[in-house]
Amino acid sequence: MSTTANFKELDVRPILRDGGEPFPAIMDAVQSLQPGEGLRLLATFRPVPLLSVMARRGYSAELKELDDGEWEVMFLPVTEASAEVLHSIGAEEAAAWPDPLWRVDLSEQQPPVPMEKVLSLIELMEPGEVLFAVLSEESRFLCAELEQRGHQWVGNLDASKRAYRMLIRVGGEG
Repeated sequence: MSTTANFKELDVRPILRDGGEPFPAIMDAVQSLQPGEGLRLLATFRPVPLLSVMARRGYSAELKELDDGEWEVMFLPVTEASAEVLHSIGAEEAAAWPDPLWRVDLSEQQPPVPMEKVLSLIELMEPGEVLFAVLSEESRFLCAELEQRGHQWVGNLDASKRAYRMLIRVGGEG
């Protein structure tokens, strides 16, 4: 374990025991982390779905089962030179795309609002036009829906790892 990282602690066990959804509290805690700071999470179960969400945000995880069957997860920031850029098939040449027609910051919106807003905006655009969107995290649902509708996209986490940036080029002729 890294001894250089400072950790913010979040205990979601009371939320889970009351039948609540801890994801918003976890994302709020992640948003408040300083560069280089980690998160110590306490949960009533092994939070497998959260591991991939946090990995996409640039955190590795060290899991430890506690004596009572509950879990401690230490999320550590991963230092890397540059964030991985993901893209749809055919979007490898995104650098040659035109400048975005619209720029929208949806990073404060909760799902499904960002996806709905992006899909409604691209319906108003002409083939070949580009939309720049900032989201709170990568949305595999949005990426799949864009591809299904014939659009191209490219995206990555920003340097702070607190926002996911996407360029979306409207499909069709153009």
